[in-house]
Amino acid sequence: MATKNGERFLADQLDSLADQSHQNWVLIASDDGSTDNTVTILKSYQAKWPAGKLIIKEGPKQGFCVNFLSMACDPAIRADYYAFCDQDDVWLSKKLTVAIKNIAENEKSGFSYVYCGRTAYVDERLKKIGCSPQFSFPRTFRNALIQNVAGGNTMVFNQFAKNALEKVGIVRHPSHDWWLYQLITGMGGLVFYDSIPQVLYRQHKDSLVGGNTSFLAKMKRTLKVFNGQFRCWSDQNIVALFSAKELLTHGSLETLELFEKMRHAKLKDRFRLLEVAGLYRQTWRGTISLLLAALFKKI
Repeated sequence: MATKNGERFLADQLDSLADQSHQNWVLIASDDGSTDNTVTILKSYQAKWPAGKLIIKEGPKQGFCVNFLSMACDPAIRADYYAFCDQDDVWLSKKLTVAIKNIAENEKSGFSYVYCGRTAYVDERLKKIGCSPQFSFPRTFRNALIQNVAGGNTMVFNQFAKNALEKVGIVRHPSHDWWLYQLITGMGGLVFYDSIPQVLYRQHKDSLVGGNTSFLAKMKRTLKVFNGQFRCWSDQNIVALFSAKELLTHGSLETLELFEKMRHAKLKDRFRLLEVAGLYRQTWRGTISLLLAALFKKI
C-alpha cells in the first residue's frame, strides 16, 4: 500500500483487509510524506493487529508510481503472491481468495501471471454509482503499449512477475499498474481480467486516478491526447520498455520498435506502420482516439 495524506478513507480500507476471507497476508505500507494523520492511523492498526501483520516504511517521496515500485522491486519483500492496494478503496471480503484461487489454477511454471479485473465505482459514502468498463479483447502487448486495462487496485501477481520487476528496477513511468501490464505481456506472461468486481473503487475529488466512464472523464482523456499528455506518456513507456528489452520476447521487441518508428514517421507511412504493429484498444471510442492521435502525431 502506497499512502499519502489518506486519513479520510484509510480506516475503511484497513478494515476491509482485516475482513478478508483469506487471512494469510501481511500489509506493507510505504508512506510518502503524509502531513495529516495517515501515519498515526497506520500505527494504531499496527498496534491492534498481530505483530508483523502491518509493516510501515518511509516512502521515496517521488510520486505514487515510484512509491509502489519501491516495494515491488524490493528483493527483501518475499511472499507467494503480491497485491497492490490503494489507500482509499474497499476490498470485498473474497478479493484475495478469488484472486489467489485464479492464479493457482491458471499460472504456468516459470511464467509471470497477473490477476486483475473490473471495479465497482462508489461515492465517498460507498454508495454504488457504476462499474468500470468490461474489456473483452485479449490482454496482449499490442494493447498494453497504448492502453492500460489493468487497474492496480485489482492486481494480484505471482513471484515470477515480481522477479521481473526486480530485474528491471524502478523506472520512470506514468503508472505502476500500466508498467506491470506492459512488462508482463511483453515477456509473454499471462494477464487475467475478471469481469466480476472485487474492489469498491471510491470516486472522490482527491483521487489521483478516477473512473473513466462518465462523459466528462471521456472528454478529459481525449484532451490528454491533443494537449500532448499521451505522447509524453509514450515517451516514458518506450524508455522504460527498452530498459527491459532483455526480458521482452522477440515479437514484443519488434512491436515496440515499430511503435517507435511509427510515432516519428511521415503521415503517409504512419497508418501503415500502425497496422503492421497491430496495436489496438479495447473499445471503438478508444480506437477512434488512437487513429486521431496517429493522424495528428500525438501518440
